[in-house]
This record gives sequence, C-alpha cells and structure tokens, in this order.
Amino acid sequence: MPRDYCSQCSKYGSVSIQGIKGNLSTADMRLASVGVRARRAAEPSEPEPEEATEPVHHEHSHTEHHEHSHTEHHEHSHTEHHPGHDYNHMKDKFMNELGHLPIPVWAVAAIVLVVLVLVACLIFCLFKKCCGKKKKPKKVRERKTGRRKKEKEGEGEAGEKDGEVKKEGEEEEKEQEKLGKLEFSLDYNFTDAQLIVGILQAQDLAAMDMGGTSDPYVKVFLLPDKKKKYETKVQRKNLCPVFNETFIFKLVLVFQIPYAELGGKTLVLQVFDFDRFSKHDMIGEIKIPMNSVDLGQPLQQWRDVESGEKEEQEKLGDICVSLRYVPTAGKLTVNIMEAKNLKKMDVGGLSDPYVKIVLQQNGKRIKKKKTTVKKNTLNPYFNESFSFDVPFEQIQKVQVVLTVFDYDKLGSNDPIGKTFMGYGATGVGLRHWSEMLANPRRPVAQWHTLLPEEEVDAAVKAKPR
Repeated sequence: MPRDYCSQCSKYGSVSIQGIKGNLSTADMRLASVGVRARRAAEPSEPEPEEATEPVHHEHSHTEHHEHSHTEHHEHSHTEHHPGHDYNHMKDKFMNELGHLPIPVWAVAAIVLVVLVLVACLIFCLFKKCCGKKKKPKKVRERKTGRRKKEKEGEGEAGEKDGEVKKEGEEEEKEQEKLGKLEFSLDYNFTDAQLIVGILQAQDLAAMDMGGTSDPYVKVFLLPDKKKKYETKVQRKNLCPVFNETFIFKLVLVFQIPYAELGGKTLVLQVFDFDRFSKHDMIGEIKIPMNSVDLGQPLQQWRDVESGEKEEQEKLGDICVSLRYVPTAGKLTVNIMEAKNLKKMDVGGLSDPYVKIVLQQNGKRIKKKKTTVKKNTLNPYFNESFSFDVPFEQIQKVQVVLTVFDYDKLGSNDPIGKTFMGYGATGVGLRHWSEMLANPRRPVAQWHTLLPEEEVDAAVKAKPR
C-alpha cells in the first residue's frame, strides 16, 4: 500500500505539475498578446503587410518592427541630446560628399588656401588704410610747424625764393603766350603825306580751330581815330600765311605838318581767326607808336604777336544776313534773318529795332526797303526776304547797305549800327559777297558786326584799290 500510494502520488504530482506548466505558458502567451495590443493602441497605426500566412510569424514581425522603431526613436533622441554626434555626422557627410566630387582633394585644399590668403590681404589693407588715415593729421601738423619754424628762422631767404619763383612763373607764362610772328613793312611818302603799311606774312600763329589750324587775316588801323580800317584776305587753315598786301593811309594835313601829326598816332595790326557763324576770335596784335619809328627810310621787320586787349569801341551788335543771287533771272534776294546783342537805346534798357536795306551803285540809291519793327528787344528775329532786280553785268558794281535803327514815335529814329557788302567792301562784307557769287541759286548766310554809321559811310564812298 504505501508504495502504491507513493507511486500514485508521484504520478498525480507529475501530471499536476505538467498541467500547471502548460497553464502558465498559456497565460504568458495571453499576457504577451495583451501587451502587444496595448502597445499597438498607444503607437500610431502603421500599414500592415498585405499577406500574412502565419499568425505567429505576423506577430513576431510586428514585434520586431515595433522594437526597431523604438530603437530608432531611442537613437534619434539620443543624438538630439548629444551635439558631438551631430558634428561627427556632418563631418562624415562632408567627407562623403567631398569624396564624390570630380575635383581632387589637393585642388580643393589649394582653393581654400588661396581664399584664406585673399581674405588676409583684404584685412591687412583695411587695417593699413585705417591706420594711415589716423596718422595723416600728425604729419600735417608736423609739416605746418616745420614751415612756421623755417619762416621764422629765415624770412629773407624765403623772400628771395619767392622772387625767383615769380620770375620763373612769368617766364613760363611768356613762353606759353607765344602767339606767332608777323612780318610787316612801313614807309612814308612825304610828298603826298601818305603812310604806306605792308602786311607780308606770318609764322607759327596760334591754332584757334578744333582741327589744330586757324583761318587768319589781319586788320590794320590807326589810333586814336579808327576812322579807316583795312583787312587782308583770309588764309584758310594756315598757321604760316603769306599775305603780301599793302595799304595806304592818307593822313589829314593839319597846318601843313603831316609828319608832326603822325607822331601822335599808333599803328595797330590785329590778327584774327575767321569764323563764318560766330564772332571772329582775336589771335593777337602788334601796336607800333609812330613816334618811336624812324620813317626816314623804309622799314621791314618781324615782331611777335602779343595778346590783344579788348577793343575800346562800343559794341553795337551783330546781324545775320542771307544772300542769294540767280544770274539767269537777275534776281538778288536779301534775307534779314536776325540780330543779337544790339545796343540799348531806350531808357528802359531795350530798343525797338528795324533794318533798312539800301541797294545803291556809284553812290546813287537804286532801291530801298525796310523790315517790320520789333518792340522791346535787343535780339530781334526777322526772317524777312527782299528781292532786287540786278542784271548780271551790274552785280559786281552794286552795294547792299544795311542800317539797324531804333524806332521812336515822337522823335527821329536813331541809327544803332551799320554794315555793307558788295562793291568796295573789305573783310567779311567782301567775303560774303564773293561766296554768294561763287554759289549761284544757293543762299549763303553770314554774321556781320555792326559798325558806327560814319565809319561805314566813309568806307562806302572810298574807291577800292
């Protein structure tokens, strides 16, 4: 009995123990499945695989996936909390990218080195510039104090040096003011009381045009009266022109002592640069006091052209005129275009100008016309044309005289200035007339300087040489 009882007890005990083990394993599996479901509910849902042949394998893969995501999350949080891992990660990434570049590593290192050198040079230059600016005031002060000491120690030496500098400056100015030379001749005819002036040639005249040349001509007159003026022909684009022209001045006989009268006069030779559309520029002049010249024998010499002073004669203004001649029809057209810088004639500082045009021959008036009056202006614009019948055989013998008047309602109209062109004209008047004849059927415009009425009247009456 006892053995059987013990064997039965051992048999039943082993059976009960195995049952308990099975129950425990089943409970563990259920608890594991419950824990997995709880974790799934806590975590965001993820797409499940389309096919799951084995349930146990599905649970196992899901468990592995959850553990993997949990591990990644743990590593990510661990990386965020440790900056050293970021630096190592960026370094590894940079080295990987650098390894993939087509440029070799030594080339990249060279480029980096060059950039560093340039940055260093830039910083050095900025530093030097800033330091230099700060040091400048000290140097300036030192120089000023040094100059003051020198001035106090030797004012006499400084005065001598200043004198030498001034002399050198004057010599340089004289050298810079070289305007050329002019050759002329002088002679006096005691029998006829005539002063004979010859303008021969010029050399090395100053260039007044943009092209480096000039269009020179010479104006000759006597001071102080200026009643008679002569002009040479224009030498186009020439700095060494040859004139070979002679002018005769007939002096007024006073008490039959013409030579004594000559001693109080000054001969003026003015060299101008001709300009068709603007005022002629003076290159220079030569003044010869007649009391300093021995006219007992003919004189021929060169003299330097000096810078000329502005003419003392009052400026009366300028007038622009266009001339056109048609030989076949015998028509001369004079177009009074405009005037500028006219003399002030009224109390208010203005004028009421108009132009009177006279066609004459041998001192006889053939026809006269006039423009309209322009009120209160010193720069009137007319643009008025006038036609004259002049046969071709007479065109070389007529004169066109223009007089600008100031209109006055109450009194007589006062002349402002006068000019003429055609027969007997010189200078601009002769050139304008010649260009008109050389260009038939074409209008030729030219500016003319207005001169005093008595001066033009004397030139109109004078016979050409």
